[in-house]
Amino acid sequence: MKTVKHIDLSTIFVLALLGLFAVLPVIAVAAGQEFYIGQFRRILIFAIAAVSLDLILGYGGMVSLGHAAFMGIGAYVVAILNFHADEGTLLLGFIPGSQNILVTWPAAILASALVALFVGLISLRTSGIYFIMITLAFAQMIYFFFVSLETYGGDDGLRFPGDIPFIDAATDALYEAGYDPVAAYESLFYYLVFAVFAAVLYGAHRLVNSRFGMVIQGCRENERRMRAIGFFTFRYKLVAFVLAGAIGGLAGALFAAHESFISPSIMHWTRSGDLIIMVVLGGMGTLIGPVAGATLFLLLEKFLPDYTEHWPIVFGPILILIVLFAKRGIYGSLLRRHGDGGH
Repeated sequence: MKTVKHIDLSTIFVLALLGLFAVLPVIAVAAGQEFYIGQFRRILIFAIAAVSLDLILGYGGMVSLGHAAFMGIGAYVVAILNFHADEGTLLLGFIPGSQNILVTWPAAILASALVALFVGLISLRTSGIYFIMITLAFAQMIYFFFVSLETYGGDDGLRFPGDIPFIDAATDALYEAGYDPVAAYESLFYYLVFAVFAAVLYGAHRLVNSRFGMVIQGCRENERRMRAIGFFTFRYKLVAFVLAGAIGGLAGALFAAHESFISPSIMHWTRSGDLIIMVVLGGMGTLIGPVAGATLFLLLEKFLPDYTEHWPIVFGPILILIVLFAKRGIYGSLLRRHGDGGH
């Protein structure tokens, strides 16, 4: 009976959270509060990044302080290609720019995956504090590299045309049919991000419950034992690290399209810390936990400043209290209370 309650409760929690995301544009438009569409679209983007980090942190036990670098790389790839397309110039003298998301988004994923491969080949030969420091060092090198690119705005960032042609065309059609063009564009773009989010969440669920996912979790628990029974753990961890970097790059591509502006701040080590907080806050190794953590974190970050300019003084204790009284995170503690180990 206890198990049935656990299944029902976890299912209700997941369906309620995903249902909220699914119907939010409809509610926001009906209430005349289209602002919330953009706010929750941003939450979905960071939820994708948090889920990608959870693959290596929650399931693989790899604490990376440089994960935001992959998000930043993906965002800059989209921004730079859009910039060159708008200017009519070639990147590196031979690569044409593009505003087509079928080109820019895969390019962002590929670039982030390649950098993750390089970083992983070096950092995964270490563990513990050494792994943390190496990922941090690489992230900071990447950060300062983009700061130095004056052509693309340097520290001030780069603004670029973030139009998505097929969404623009659909918006025009809805406008002619009598719909508010702003609400139409915001909603269509939101559901595009939501579709990507749902695909990432489903793919991550299949991955962690596969043989590959079991090996990664085994490495987290006892890597020496996994090697002893014949698994080449380095390869498994490297693939997981690259996949996490690629999904982080996808989140960065979405973020660039969302903002139509990008700056090196998106890949600073403090942003990696924010992603870790999101994962821990919601529950490591649960997938839906980082989504809940990203939602709570970003809502607090957004609305607390409306009440006090010293909002970090309030924000910090709230996070501390949640961690103290829900040590496995919001969703992880909920599962544990109903008989599941937090997965």
